[in-house]
Amino acid sequence: MEVTEVVVGLAFAVLGAAAERLASVWPADEASRSGLRPRTIVLAAAAGVAGWGIATRSTLPWWATAVHLAVLALLVLLTATDWEQRRLPHVLLDPLILLGVVFVPFNPSVTALDAVIGAVAAVAFLWVVGRIVSGGVALGDLYLVAPLGLLLGWPAIFAAVFVAALLAAGMSLVLLAAGRAAMKTYIPFGPFLVVGAVVTLLREPALLGPAAALLGIAP
Repeated sequence: MEVTEVVVGLAFAVLGAAAERLASVWPADEASRSGLRPRTIVLAAAAGVAGWGIATRSTLPWWATAVHLAVLALLVLLTATDWEQRRLPHVLLDPLILLGVVFVPFNPSVTALDAVIGAVAAVAFLWVVGRIVSGGVALGDLYLVAPLGLLLGWPAIFAAVFVAALLAAGMSLVLLAAGRAAMKTYIPFGPFLVVGAVVTLLREPALLGPAAALLGIAP
């Protein structure tokens, strides 16, 4: 284990804790101003593992790895805000979308065509789901899944959405069984999309590997 990877993991653990604390006070109109709680530790641990995992698994050029880590930083902030306040603010979404668009022609692991197809297909799919399941998908989720589709490309983005849907369904059942939610209780989907995207990024060798892996060429 290299020192750099450990430092990245620790930095993201700190970011996760800070993001959760920030979400409790900003945006101020719906801030709970709560004290430290278990979700602070959960988000810190999850962000640390994700940052360490990307730094460890990536064999991309340093600048491409840096882009993935920058995306992860924005996703951590969005997760904390959506978890706390049921919103995905544009002050965080817009830089994520811009970064996703700018990265498309330079991504060593996903072709531009696959990136565009992934983004369009994911947005269209969630839009249809939102029309069928009332309240199941918010507008912010569509803004979030678009840059994730650009980053992961087709068909990996659907693996991310599938993982997110499974986790969301499982959490809903747990909350229902515990009496902490009703059938019409809104559960934010954004954090599950983030988890699905990170899991897919770490599980698919080609996404964090050299361009040769994309073409099926042995290094």
